[in-house]
Amino acid sequence: MLYWLFVDPGPAAELVPGTGVVRYLTFRSAWAVLTALFLAYVAFPPFIAWMNKRRIDQIIRSDGPESHLLAKVGTPTMGGIVLLSAVTLSSLLWTRLDTPLPWMVLAVTLGYSAIGFVDDWKKVMLRDANGLSGRYKILGQVAISGAVLGWAYSAGHVDAQVALPFFKDSSIDFDAIPGFGWTYVLFAMFVLTAMSNGVNLTDGLDGLAIGPTMTSAVTFGVLAYVAGNAKFASYLDIPYVVGAGELTVIAMALLGGGLGFLWYNAYPAQVFMGDVGSLALGGALGMLGLLTGQELLLPVVGGIFVLESVSVILQVLSFKSTGRRVFLMAPIHHHYEKLGWSEPKIIVRFWVISIVLALVALSTLKLR
Repeated sequence: MLYWLFVDPGPAAELVPGTGVVRYLTFRSAWAVLTALFLAYVAFPPFIAWMNKRRIDQIIRSDGPESHLLAKVGTPTMGGIVLLSAVTLSSLLWTRLDTPLPWMVLAVTLGYSAIGFVDDWKKVMLRDANGLSGRYKILGQVAISGAVLGWAYSAGHVDAQVALPFFKDSSIDFDAIPGFGWTYVLFAMFVLTAMSNGVNLTDGLDGLAIGPTMTSAVTFGVLAYVAGNAKFASYLDIPYVVGAGELTVIAMALLGGGLGFLWYNAYPAQVFMGDVGSLALGGALGMLGLLTGQELLLPVVGGIFVLESVSVILQVLSFKSTGRRVFLMAPIHHHYEKLGWSEPKIIVRFWVISIVLALVALSTLKLR
């Protein structure tokens, strides 16, 4: 929005000297961080106070770790509303809105947020720990992602070619076989659903999910920046994606909003993001991976989310087939709680792993 105002021939370009700097992607990305951080930091205290006054707090699972029943009861939830509002407003202010890619990310993010809101509403208002049925969550995610990606593919805004990380000049081209290209949409829908639910499963300890989310956002911000620059993309031998640079602004807004949220979500948390936040953040990260042509780097960058998801899958399969559990409790962060690890230790160590995985992902730029 500000780009239209201050960059020639914007209506305010001549009235406010020096505003031409808004044309630079790096400037807008930096201010997207600061704007989202400021909005989240300012908005959370009244939100937390309002939620506390109305006793809209997190429903704690009775089968969860015993410590949670004592320490986390009464903590307000649905903080994702504030987090995503800050990210969305910052993105709209600093992103060029004449390209479809940012709109696609926001559409999936806010759509998944609506699903999470219904889930949280059922939990806090009906006092139902189960919330929205998992079946309906997935159906909602598939419907939203299918609508956005189906339109994007038919309009030519996504490339059905998936780059293979760690390998030069290697990719999977879904369009290589006539009529087979639409299977890319199915693949992309699976990626988004898996990523969204992975972040959701990780959101079980104070600050655990938001740390890897910010790390992943920064990583895909870098990837978006180089993918949207023809010279950088050619030099690094990665797919050039027209307009992908603008996704850097959204990625940095995610970082800023995440930092503002973490200020109040750090152990011991004053607010939880709820499914309204976790499902949406996973969808946003998934879209950043898809639209930068780096879909197969998502399991690397978001390795923590994959680990959490796999731990649940293994636990369920093992218990149903043998009656035995692989972990003391799933997702895996609860397993370490049962082993006696303190909550801050689990959180920080998972953050460290996330940073290492991000560096591994970025190293693939030169390995090609």
